[in-house]
Amino acid sequence: MATTPAHTLSRRPLTIPPLPCPFPSEINPHAVEVDAESHAWLAASGMLAGTGTIDHFRRSKIGILAARTNPTVPRESLRLINDWYNWLFAFDDAFCEGDQVGNRASALARALPPLLEILDGGGEPEDPFGRSLKELLHRISDSATPAQVDRWRTTVKEYLFAQVWEAANREIDLIPTPDDYILMRRITGATYTCFALIDVGGGYRLEAEEWHHPDVRALSDLACDLIGWDNDLLSWAKERGRDKARHNLVTVLATHRTRGVQRALEEVAAMHNAAIAAFIARRAALERWASIVVRRYVRGLEHWVRGHIEFSLESARYIQAWPTGTRWPQAG
Repeated sequence: MATTPAHTLSRRPLTIPPLPCPFPSEINPHAVEVDAESHAWLAASGMLAGTGTIDHFRRSKIGILAARTNPTVPRESLRLINDWYNWLFAFDDAFCEGDQVGNRASALARALPPLLEILDGGGEPEDPFGRSLKELLHRISDSATPAQVDRWRTTVKEYLFAQVWEAANREIDLIPTPDDYILMRRITGATYTCFALIDVGGGYRLEAEEWHHPDVRALSDLACDLIGWDNDLLSWAKERGRDKARHNLVTVLATHRTRGVQRALEEVAAMHNAAIAAFIARRAALERWASIVVRRYVRGLEHWVRGHIEFSLESARYIQAWPTGTRWPQAG
């Protein structure tokens, strides 16, 4: 563990290493209209504080992330998934990054029980986040089996609890070790809450024994790692201004290993390449036994990995945070 150092941008232009990805790049044909509808839902929910925040979320086009990571789902499923992504981004903005709660582990912990009660089917929420979460739970329950709902609910609870760990680190100005960070990144990023909706959105059912099969778990973990690490690499400059990029693999490596931002960027890219190779190898093992349903889920993981890269490279929220002269790759 270490306290936060000041990782300054070098006078020499930084080069963002390429993130080669062999998975197909696709986008849902309903992207634009569903993005607009979901943003209107978010703006009306009361979860966003003021017109400035509402406009910021509109420009972020979170619906394009939903459309790129779920390119083949029907329109109504895309809308549900898009609304869930918007809830996550709004919650992160208000609770996890806000000065009143995000830097105080005890305050964040006290805010969680009402949300946990809603996830368990109880409670009468009085705040917009609770009301929106309850609405989403009901909508997911209308589309999913009880087992699928329980799977999603469990991943959301894990995500919420993990935010307390991040808040505790902020409270004492701490940068986690690489091992601790890589382990927790799988939970803090809420990616598994989205993976739990892949089969729901696609209109099929991954059975419990399939969800927990070692090959499926390994591929899910690798995809989750790829999404988290790629996000950390591409968003590092943006996060420096908000949280000193404390919870970012680039900062973690630059602090504990490489002692330099460019070298840390290159190490993250090398980790990406190794994880892609491991994913392809494990997928080959899975294909020897996998059903059509399991193969559809794995293709959903691939859509997530590639779709996230494409969205990030198109996103002004990430690109514009880097200094002029930064060299950017294209997704391979």
